[in-house]
Amino acid sequence: MPAADKTTTPSSFPIALLVISDRAYTQARQDLCQAAIENFLQMKGRSLHSTDIVPDEIPQIQQALRNLADSGTPMLILTAGGTGVSPRDRTPEATRPLLDMEIPGLPEAMRAASMKVTPYASLSRGYAGFIGAALVVNLPGSPKAAVENLEAVFDALEHAMIKAQGDMSDCVPKAAKKTGAS
Repeated sequence: MPAADKTTTPSSFPIALLVISDRAYTQARQDLCQAAIENFLQMKGRSLHSTDIVPDEIPQIQQALRNLADSGTPMLILTAGGTGVSPRDRTPEATRPLLDMEIPGLPEAMRAASMKVTPYASLSRGYAGFIGAALVVNLPGSPKAAVENLEAVFDALEHAMIKAQGDMSDCVPKAAKKTGAS
């Protein structure tokens, strides 16, 4: 991973969205995840750098992930869709073999937050981790669930991007910084 740049901030990392859906890919239905995620990011002062839609096919998912990760730019890659248990849900199988460094705590935190909303959250099979300098996070395909999951880990995602670039400063949660605690 590249060395840290002293001027690097969480807002300097591009965010890409990869929607994984047969129906959205063939335009049989409109994708609603992009708008929901864009609205969430806007509230955080961020925006999507790029968006693409691919079908629920492992080779296409992997190629799209590789293309984004191979840009050489540290980035956050969000996937939306394909994390459930239907026969066409293949996002985890496409993502996991590509990960250089898995971060199991992120999907655990997303599932824990979602369990407060629905018992079906335990069926989500998403992964998170780095492919080179790109942090990939699998989100559910429901716009509401995607945003709920993203909200549960967004601060951690930004922090992970900084730390992965070599930042050696102490980890102090944002809540502690606001109250002056250490």
